Amino acid sequence: MESLGKFPDRFIAEIAGQPDAIRRARTAALDQAEALSGLAGRPVVFTGMGSSYDACYPAVTALAGAGVLALHVDASELLHFRANVLPAAVLLVTVSQSGESAEVVRLIREMERGGGTAPVLAVTNGAHNTLAGLADLVVDTRAGAEVGPSTMTFAAALVVLAAVGRVLAGEAASHAAARLVEEAESAATAMERILARSDLPGRLAAWLGERQTTVILGRGPARAAAEMGALTLKEAVGMPIESLQTAQFRHGPLELAGPALAAIVIATEPETRDLDIALAGELVDAGAAVLVVVDRGDVPAGSLRVETGPLDRALAPAVSILPAQLLAWKLAILRGRPPGSYVRASKVTTRE
Repeated sequence: MESLGKFPDRFIAEIAGQPDAIRRARTAALDQAEALSGLAGRPVVFTGMGSSYDACYPAVTALAGAGVLALHVDASELLHFRANVLPAAVLLVTVSQSGESAEVVRLIREMERGGGTAPVLAVTNGAHNTLAGLADLVVDTRAGAEVGPSTMTFAAALVVLAAVGRVLAGEAASHAAARLVEEAESAATAMERILARSDLPGRLAAWLGERQTTVILGRGPARAAAEMGALTLKEAVGMPIESLQTAQFRHGPLELAGPALAAIVIATEPETRDLDIALAGELVDAGAAVLVVVDRGDVPAGSLRVETGPLDRALAPAVSILPAQLLAWKLAILRGRPPGSYVRASKVTTRE
């Protein structure tokens, strides 16, 4: 990332800091593997808000593929409408980068007041926060200090949640953590390769142009990158952008296709890659600006291509989100907004 200079602002510094955050999280998973022992063999609910919720997609998808009952419900829905799915036999995996998110903290406190609580595993950046104090087990992602929209914390959470998901699927904790060593390094190296492309932020901004209608599409584990990418652009630029599960785009939103549309298609999942590439081609034919993030292979002529290379699918979203992050950074500069700053929202949401 040296090719982008001496980090003119904190946001791009944090984007560039993600490869090392992944490496720290890998070490964290290795060091804390023993805490994960004994978690397998029970239904599990994953919860969080914002980026923490988005980071759960790969683990939940992997568990479902392994035949393990895993629910993915945001903390506000659990708190106000679905708390009865949390009997004592269920493990609750709570993800909060700060450990202070209002809905997550209140959910755990309400469970304690109700008695018969589910065991709580907290995945959080740092072990000294409110959530960590309330949880039965804590895994620190060691992402490090972060002030802008979630970048390093999101990437680090993906690494730790990959280990958690594998243990819940029945893999020995030490083995699950050890497997992450090579996989995390591959993801970190892929990120560094993309970040070294000093022309990419400008190309992404030119690709978007003046279009006001933007979507970002993904399936399966890639939904983590799609949802988080849209959130980052909303936070960092105030940009209206919708994230959809790719198949849902055909059910009505396809009417948006045309020259006024910009679409980011994350086509990294082998089960649906051909379907996603085909949709990207249709959008190009309709005149839309299309960016395809792909692990390998060809993309439709007329689309912009960013290749991640082959990666473990639990960690791939940390790499495939990079174009959205770099676009957010570049647009903030072009629109005269301090990169990574908040106007109305805040880094940590402490009220509902």
